[in-house]
Amino acid sequence: MKRAIAKQAVAATAMLLIGGCASVGPDFKPPELPAKVAEQPPAFVEGGTSAFSTAPLPARWWQLYTDPALDTLVGEALTANTDLRAAVANLERSRAIAQEARAAAGIQTSLDGGVSVGEASSLGKGQPAGTSTTFDAGIGISYQVDVVGRIRRTIEAVDADADAQQAAYDLARTTIVANVVDAYSDACATGARIAVAERSIRLQRDSLALTERGRRAGLYPQIDVARSRALLAQLEAAVPPLESSRRAALYSLATLLGRAPRDYPADLADCARIPTVAQAIPVGDGAALIRRRPDIRQAERQLAAATARIGVATAELYPGVSLGASFGTTSTALGNIADDSAFRFSLGPLISWQFPNRAVARTRIAQADAVTRGALAIFDGTVLEALREVETTLAAYSADLAENARLKLARDENRKVAAYQERLSRGGLATGLERLDAQRNLAVAEAALAQSDARIAEDRVRLFLALGGGWEADLDTR
Repeated sequence: MKRAIAKQAVAATAMLLIGGCASVGPDFKPPELPAKVAEQPPAFVEGGTSAFSTAPLPARWWQLYTDPALDTLVGEALTANTDLRAAVANLERSRAIAQEARAAAGIQTSLDGGVSVGEASSLGKGQPAGTSTTFDAGIGISYQVDVVGRIRRTIEAVDADADAQQAAYDLARTTIVANVVDAYSDACATGARIAVAERSIRLQRDSLALTERGRRAGLYPQIDVARSRALLAQLEAAVPPLESSRRAALYSLATLLGRAPRDYPADLADCARIPTVAQAIPVGDGAALIRRRPDIRQAERQLAAATARIGVATAELYPGVSLGASFGTTSTALGNIADDSAFRFSLGPLISWQFPNRAVARTRIAQADAVTRGALAIFDGTVLEALREVETTLAAYSADLAENARLKLARDENRKVAAYQERLSRGGLATGLERLDAQRNLAVAEAALAQSDARIAEDRVRLFLALGGGWEADLDTR
């Protein structure tokens, strides 16, 4: 009877060990794209204008500006930015967790030794109790057999977590680069707007001087002088807010570079040339976008981790099997601890099964399944949001370019009108009010064009950010 039971136990153990190649829970498969997305043509709906090309977005997209100063700033930010340093630390921690899970799955060893002194009870023996000393030393080896794949699923989950953290790091790189280019563009664009405002102020001061001389000569009434002074005050009032905006952009740039705000690049304090891209912007297509955007890759890896954790939860329904061996010596005399008679060993598998509360275990499996379904929904939403961001930014950029072209035409025509009214006014053929209106219209047109130029620069950076480039592995500066 005992022999039959032993054979059954050995057979059961062998079946468990043979079954160690299986893993409970679902195997992860890359998710399909959300409904209708895969059926659509890869080209962007809003990308059909001459402002864009279907060429792939280059890894170092900021070099399209052909601005060495900007390239230097981006390189500095990728090295010193504090948010990026935090992202690196998070990535290293995630990789260390994955390494820990692998290490825990290997052979474990232990070494022990000790001395014990004791005295047995003499009650009922009719003889004095004696004191005994025992010396013990040994080494143990154990290996946990992954019968149903719990360890493998755990490793899959932490590996996917590390991949998701890598994508988060890549996303941080993309965002930092875009923010640097945006702050640089903003500082220079605001400088350009200040230059336009100061030019309008100089022209208006010259006009005010002419109006005052004409008033003294009896050519213009006093009201023309008052109106000219009012226009000058309005133009001057526009400069302080612009100066404040430029300083804010410079302070933001300094922070992105890992510097104190006061240590912003000094040469940008007078920058008035808006960085631009001379060629059509390469945007690629929707398929390339989905492969490239770090946030989509992060969502996909989070879904993989959640899927693996279904298997981890399911494995709790099954027993654990470990193989172990121990070797050592035990002796009552220290001098005899190396004798053959003191040697001991044990070898064999150990099966443990805690018989879990199946209702609780099933609930945990249901929780893991719900988390996975939520991760899938997040993945779908991330893909759709990425496509929306690009299409919206493409549309805004195209519309702002069209507006900018018309504002340039309006500026040019207002210049002609202002020059014409100036000549008429000097010849006495136009009133001071007509000349002042022409100057006011020119100032408004130039300010509107400068603001449009700044908005286009911002749109361009938003588009590059939406396209998700700038993280590629060959750019790693760590």
